[in-house]
Amino acid sequence: VPYLVVRMIQMSWAGWAERTALSLVCSVRLTAQSFPLHFMDCSGGKVWFEVGAPSDFRVSEHGVVYTMRHLSLVGKRKAVVMVYARDLLSKQEWKTRLPEHTDENVKLITVVRGDGSLRRLKRDWVIPPINVPENSRGQFPEDLVRIRSDRDKNRMLRYSVTGPGADQPPNGIFIINPISGQLSVTKPLDREHISNFHLRAHAVDLNGNQVENPIDIVINVIDQNDNRPEFTHTIFNGSVPEGSKPGSFVMTVTAVDKDDPKTANGMLRYKILSQNPQSPSSNIFTINNKTGDIITVAAGLDREKVTQYTLIIQATDMEGNPTYGLSNTATTIIRITDVNDNPPEFTTDTFFGEVHENRVNVIVANLTVTDKDQPHTQAWSAVYRITAGDPTGRFSIPTDPTSNEGLLTVVKPIDYELTRSFMLTVEAENEVALARGIHLPRQSTATISVQILDINESPEFSPSPKSIKLEEGLTARSRLTTFTAQDPDRSMRQTVRYSKMYDPANWLEIDPVNGQISTIAILDRESPYVKNNLYNVTFMASDNGIPPASGTGTLQVYLLDINDNAPHVFPPEVEMCEKPDPDGINITASDPDLTPNAGPFAFELASRPSDVRRNWTLSRINGEYAQLRLRIGSLASGIYKVPIMITDSGNLPMSNTSYLKVKVCQCDHHGDCVDMERIIAAGLGTGAIIAILICIIILLVLVLLFVMWMKRRDKERQAKQLLIDPEDDVRDNILKYDEEGGGEEDQDYDLSQLQQPDALESDGVKVGIRRMDERPLHHDHQYPLRSAAPHPGDIGDFIHEGLKAADNDPTAPPYDSLLVFDYEGSGSTAGSLSSLHSSSSCGDQDYDYLGDWGPRFRRLADLYGGGDD
Repeated sequence: VPYLVVRMIQMSWAGWAERTALSLVCSVRLTAQSFPLHFMDCSGGKVWFEVGAPSDFRVSEHGVVYTMRHLSLVGKRKAVVMVYARDLLSKQEWKTRLPEHTDENVKLITVVRGDGSLRRLKRDWVIPPINVPENSRGQFPEDLVRIRSDRDKNRMLRYSVTGPGADQPPNGIFIINPISGQLSVTKPLDREHISNFHLRAHAVDLNGNQVENPIDIVINVIDQNDNRPEFTHTIFNGSVPEGSKPGSFVMTVTAVDKDDPKTANGMLRYKILSQNPQSPSSNIFTINNKTGDIITVAAGLDREKVTQYTLIIQATDMEGNPTYGLSNTATTIIRITDVNDNPPEFTTDTFFGEVHENRVNVIVANLTVTDKDQPHTQAWSAVYRITAGDPTGRFSIPTDPTSNEGLLTVVKPIDYELTRSFMLTVEAENEVALARGIHLPRQSTATISVQILDINESPEFSPSPKSIKLEEGLTARSRLTTFTAQDPDRSMRQTVRYSKMYDPANWLEIDPVNGQISTIAILDRESPYVKNNLYNVTFMASDNGIPPASGTGTLQVYLLDINDNAPHVFPPEVEMCEKPDPDGINITASDPDLTPNAGPFAFELASRPSDVRRNWTLSRINGEYAQLRLRIGSLASGIYKVPIMITDSGNLPMSNTSYLKVKVCQCDHHGDCVDMERIIAAGLGTGAIIAILICIIILLVLVLLFVMWMKRRDKERQAKQLLIDPEDDVRDNILKYDEEGGGEEDQDYDLSQLQQPDALESDGVKVGIRRMDERPLHHDHQYPLRSAAPHPGDIGDFIHEGLKAADNDPTAPPYDSLLVFDYEGSGSTAGSLSSLHSSSSCGDQDYDYLGDWGPRFRRLADLYGGGDD
């Protein structure tokens, strides 16, 4: 049997809003498809809904009940409305009352039966959305709604809620009385933080068993006007071109309100509070109060008068209600952008300038203009154009980007003798076109008077270069041509003198007065100074002006070839094996002359010496090559000079006998000379090879001797270091003391080290210090070891032990060693050395051997060798 679940929303009956909806929904057994409803467990037909009071209520095909007018239920607890449902296929009808039971609690009623009688088949609970205003100042906790199940009549139930705001962060905002089901809020809500909460209500018995399905609770936070509008920027920047027409868009300002934008709390309105400056009027701009678009409403924007405007914009919520709405302000800066509405104007009608002739890239005059547009923009930058007076394009006018001046510049040389002045007409424009309706005034055109100044110009050779043709071999003192220059300064009477400037072979000379050129040496086409038969000579012409001027000209001499060079054999050197190839060696001829003064050549072996033709034979291959072969079977290794006479094909043929150097050598199986034979063939004989080897041996001996000398020097240095310490030798060192002090009390010495001599290593104790003039040590001598002083020892005992060891040593020297003390003072705790005495007298020693030590020890021999005296 199909059934319906009717959900009723608890509302204030005194003031229902029109078209407030009471939702009639299907239970969970109803498929969530588009209406008319389709039931899963019904006949599958369409269901039609009707309401019993059509004047007050109506029901849609989706099952939603609406009120048709304002209802007043004064003195009534409930309004009974009958809702009918009809199956359009089976014509079966159902009906229910709305509501069946109503109190201040929210209740779900399940009604209907197939035969039209009312029967409860299932109870279920649905909580409509709850609206809670934010920032409530009421006493907390504040009751919202009570949730109750019909099953609490028979047993005790416990209610609870879960979800964000209850048992999930933010915790504890909503609580429910577990017994009564009263849902409450514990603190003021903030819609801007959380706009709604989704909770789930639970009903269980005392044993924790679920008695109702969990139900969703939606709590909507109702917005209040608790936030001021905030502009996205403190200062807005915009721009608009000058001269803009009314209605031109300028910019958009934007403010945001954290309140609900669907309510008046978040609906903003904009307006302009002030405009600065108020020129040309106080209401140049207006703003769309809803969108924040700023547009112009008046004409007269002129950047040259007002460069920017400052507007104070106010945004107010509550749809701009000044009484209840909250407002905020922002600053808007509107910059007036420049347009080209001011043409450039010359500061004067005529400019003057002068320039010397033949100068280029020289500034003649500076043209100044004024432009009221914004500097350094395309509307301000001037472009200068010569409109008349310069048909040949000898001037140009670039613009100085800093000053905007026009720089009249000469770009082509000007001849004073041809033109002595110019009168130019110049027009100035901007880089961009003028705004519509504005034309160039008369002040944008000016004239320039340019005077050309005469200078002393250099003489000019004509033509330059000048070309002549001559045969080589021309003798000296031969006249070639006249090469003269013309002075461009026709108004000046000046003398021109000629001189030679560049003549690499020193073949020519020029007459300084008339420019006559003649030879001073024989011209040779084969000279290295001649390139491609051309020989270039540079001459200079100078006038006597103030200051003098000079010009240069080039004379190109094309030399024609004559047969003046005899041919030579080529290559000049060849190699041949002792048993040569039967094919022989091919040779040709080299002739510096050109055809027909060169090949074809005639080759012939010279008749002398006589063995040439006996050993060699020469056969002609063609006019350029001949073949040289051995007439005999073999030839000993060596260098042979074969004389060959060659004759060219000139009109007067020239012959020459040249020697072909043939190197005969032993060859390997490839037919190449071996290395030693190549050395011999190159001119190095056996004696030269032996001399080279001797030099190498001598160099090695010198290196070996130097190494041995270095090693010996190192050994001597090490021996000297063993004999004497340079720092202890008072004969070779000067000890300098920079300090002077008092006694022992002034010196912080640790004398305890002297009282522990046994702490020193026995093998490191020095018996004495040897001198350079001492008798050399013998390695086989073994000195007696000193006994260590008993611990704790005394420095006196240590010294006595050393003295005994020295006295008992038969090889000890008979003189005392020099001792250096770092300490001088009185009151030493170490005791006096005067208490020490030798255990034996000097008479026990034999000092006769001192006489054998040389003259340096003669004094000691006299002192100690004379007995007890």
